[in-house]
Amino acid sequence: MTALAALLAGLFAVASPRVLVDEDIYRALEAGAVTYLLKEALSDELVTVIREVHAGGRPISPDVAALLEVRKGEQPLTPREVQVVRLVAEGMRNAEIAVTLGISEETVKVHVKNILGKLNVKDRAAIIPVALRRGIIHI
Repeated sequence: MTALAALLAGLFAVASPRVLVDEDIYRALEAGAVTYLLKEALSDELVTVIREVHAGGRPISPDVAALLEVRKGEQPLTPREVQVVRLVAEGMRNAEIAVTLGISEETVKVHVKNILGKLNVKDRAAIIPVALRRGIIHI
């Protein structure tokens, strides 16, 4: 199998570290990618990884492994909390979020409180950069 064929078969995921989001790595691997490479991977490293995958291995670079390790300590958001994060990122207030989602404002407040705790931030404004970094929302 050629490198191009492997990429097309979905065995590899490749990304630039400038836009590397730990949640995206996790999602790629959960979706069935066997490994995840950075674009800066040297050609020798690429050949080694392809051979290892061909032999049935699941090689992960130290950089990618470190990002995945950090993610392990983070609590995942529920689907409803993700919806609330997206609406917070759009600048909506609790009352607007409640109307949009068809829930009470008190329920929105509970979701926001849970989100703050899970993302380990102190206010609504801090939700957005953490959600972007974790890949919960995208620009």
